[in-house]
Amino acid sequence: MGTIIIAGALALFVLVFAMAGLKIVRQSEVVIIERLGRYNRTLNSGINIIWPIIDRPREITWRYVVEGYDQKIVSFRTRSRIDLRETVYDFPKQNVITKDNVNVQINAVLYFQIMDAVKAIYEIENLPDAIEKLTQTTLRNVIGELELDESLSSRDTINTKLRSILDDATNKWGVKVNRVELQDINPPEDIKTAMEKQMRAERDRRAAVLEAEGMKRAKILEAEGLKESEINKAEGHKQSEILKAEGEAQARIRVADAEAQAIKLVTDAISIKGADPLKYLIATKYIDTLSDMVKGEDTKTVYMPYEASGVLGSLGGIKDLLKN
Repeated sequence: MGTIIIAGALALFVLVFAMAGLKIVRQSEVVIIERLGRYNRTLNSGINIIWPIIDRPREITWRYVVEGYDQKIVSFRTRSRIDLRETVYDFPKQNVITKDNVNVQINAVLYFQIMDAVKAIYEIENLPDAIEKLTQTTLRNVIGELELDESLSSRDTINTKLRSILDDATNKWGVKVNRVELQDINPPEDIKTAMEKQMRAERDRRAAVLEAEGMKRAKILEAEGLKESEINKAEGHKQSEILKAEGEAQARIRVADAEAQAIKLVTDAISIKGADPLKYLIATKYIDTLSDMVKGEDTKTVYMPYEASGVLGSLGGIKDLLKN
């Protein structure tokens, strides 16, 4: 019976020893193993075997945020597994003084990831607390170099600067800071009231400027419309005068052509009969002119041309022509 008991106890010990030496690590997690107090190796995801008595996992303090009904509860727990995934730290609001001595409340969010688990364990005593304190201190320094207006309008610049500083500072801890975001920047109530009044005045000024610009553009468009209208009128009048002049020129050309044709016909007819056509034409012009001069009622004035002999000579030519 004693032998059986000893054998059973030994088998149980071996089983417990084997179970204690079997470590299963999940994906994206690692375990730091120390052998007799010194770093031995890092267990990656999967099944790993250690010596239970001489090998022990090194524990790390981790930060957890629990969402309450109206607040966030932050707690720190000690665990033996190190999470290599990107972690989000939502820091509580803190008071920061700007360059122009305005006390503002700022809420920041930090995104970081452990790249070297050995450094995260042995280079810093409490990694989450160290990151939180470093972020708060860096945030105070960065905001303290800026005025309130610059802090409100330069969030991207502040985020980039914070990320660069924190990434350089935490590099020796095996941590990479991916992003830093400022969630809220809350100035005092009196500053908020003054800023709202300033923004309202600025909006009113912009509205007035836009209204003035609209009226100016309307007047410019109206002036351009009147200009175009006057130009069109002038162009129309010009085209009308050109067409009228061309019409009168065509009419005169046609009249001249008709007179030339008539004169040619008369000349040909008179030349055939042996008379002088020039005297005939001059005589007809004299007669037409005298007829126009004596037109009208109660005309008592008699007009005689200065060269009466020439007229009579022309009349004589007509007489000879008719005689022939």
